[in-house]
Amino acid sequence: MMTHQKRTLTARGVQAKVHYQHSYKYVWLWGSFSPITGHAFYWETPIVNNAIFESYLKELSQQNPREYKILVIDNAGFHACKNIEIPENIYLLNIPPYSPELNPAEKVWQWMKDRIAMKFFESIEDLQNRITETIQLMDAKIIKSITGYELYTKPFIEKIKT
Repeated sequence: MMTHQKRTLTARGVQAKVHYQHSYKYVWLWGSFSPITGHAFYWETPIVNNAIFESYLKELSQQNPREYKILVIDNAGFHACKNIEIPENIYLLNIPPYSPELNPAEKVWQWMKDRIAMKFFESIEDLQNRITETIQLMDAKIIKSITGYELYTKPFIEKIKT
């Protein structure tokens, strides 16, 4: 629940006053986004670990189960587990270390953070409510515009056309 500070525009010589909170309470938001359809799947958990990741994959696989899903994942410790069961309709695509720009979901997270930063939350529930409000702002059009850059969409669209 730490307040994320960003730059603020003020008159010359005027210092911005922002309520600041520094406490360690967490909520983890998982998400998968389609750059082609704009479909999104979110899942909120109080912790993050291999078992939660495996449960997330199972839940995701049940969303439109006939659809084959390619998940771009980074090198987070809970992603690099070899003993989890990966559903048949999901493929995990690992990106190189230190290359978040290759993961379209990172752009979604940044979009959300931009709308939550510089806010003061009295409780973790207030933060969760703000996250829910922000998610509701994101329709398919916004998700496609954020994630649908040519690097990801071109190979799939060309495959669909043939």
